[in-house]
Amino acid sequence: MATGKDDLLKKIADLEEEVGQLRQAVVSHAVIDQAIGVVIAHGRLLPEQGWDVLRTVSQHTNTKLREIAEQIVQWPHCGWLPEGTHQALEAALTRR
Repeated sequence: MATGKDDLLKKIADLEEEVGQLRQAVVSHAVIDQAIGVVIAHGRLLPEQGWDVLRTVSQHTNTKLREIAEQIVQWPHCGWLPEGTHQALEAALTRR
């Protein structure tokens, strides 16, 4: 039989897990926003077009959006994108 203390410890553990998930979501959102900025600057697009291009690249490469965003955010610093990502990005920008 669970005691009040056990219930409280379970609630604390659940809340700690939820906080961790929320923190990850905030970080993921920030990276995606930054990637949209890179795409907008590179392709001379409007913000909503940047989001569409990012989503299209993710779908065409079958790669999670967050992973594509991380690659694109690092691109100006390292000067390199994975070939599939680069091809999908240029194709998406050409269609704009």
